[in-house]
Amino acid sequence: MRVVNHIKEIRQKKGITQVKMSEDLQVTRQTINAIEKNKYNPSLELALKIVKYFDMPIEKVFYLMKEEENKL
Repeated sequence: MRVVNHIKEIRQKKGITQVKMSEDLQVTRQTINAIEKNKYNPSLELALKIVKYFDMPIEKVFYLMKEEENKL
């Protein structure tokens, strides 16, 4: 299983740029980009900051995907 997320969709729906989000969370824009592309899993601390930033439950932002689902 692997962790995937809906950060890009949520961010865009709220009209927030990667730059704005990265500044607000005190990380680089490249970090936000890598997380959105599922190339990097944030630390637990950063994941909790992200869900607080969006004011959403963690399961609405992050979820586990079975490896076989990824191959579909």
